[in-house]
Amino acid sequence: MRTRADFRWLGEDDALDDIYCVSFVRDLSPREALRRFGVDESTMEEMTFDELSERSAANAEGAAGCVGAVRIGGWTMVVEPGGWKLAIDSETGARVSAGTELVSVCRHDYAADRFTCLADGEVVTSFDPIAPGAREGGDPDRFLTWMRETGLDPGDGDPPIPACFALASRITGLPFTRDLLELGFLGAEPLEQ
Repeated sequence: MRTRADFRWLGEDDALDDIYCVSFVRDLSPREALRRFGVDESTMEEMTFDELSERSAANAEGAAGCVGAVRIGGWTMVVEPGGWKLAIDSETGARVSAGTELVSVCRHDYAADRFTCLADGEVVTSFDPIAPGAREGGDPDRFLTWMRETGLDPGDGDPPIPACFALASRITGLPFTRDLLELGFLGAEPLEQ
């Protein structure tokens, strides 16, 4: 069982930078997850995480300029360096989660962070990690026990993003470790930014 301590590397390692969204989509291939996200399919190519980040920064206009996806077990991890769409944009999240489940963690240095879980296009629960008591969605209390166990408590003073990744790990059964960023990604440029 992972805890927030397992994700402290996020604050020590600036691989993801100050703005990013990491999402996990059940039972979709990386290609299908990117297609549903809304990418220019002609730009799809294999790349490293560093190449994904560089391309995203070079093409960014207010969101991720390049989105990457990689298969991990029964899930596909989608990374938006400099982006936020899967956690915050309801239309994008609904498209990607149609017929499946999506768990998303967004860190946004100068706006609000967000944790979102969608199932079949509908928000199950969504909240700002610094105010986890103000949840919204069709079943906002579904993960309440796990939230408490992972330390999503606004009064404890610890950074909430590691706790959000601990919660995502409990939901998906997947770790989110630094070495996952060493995998080969299928990357593509979004049609809209």
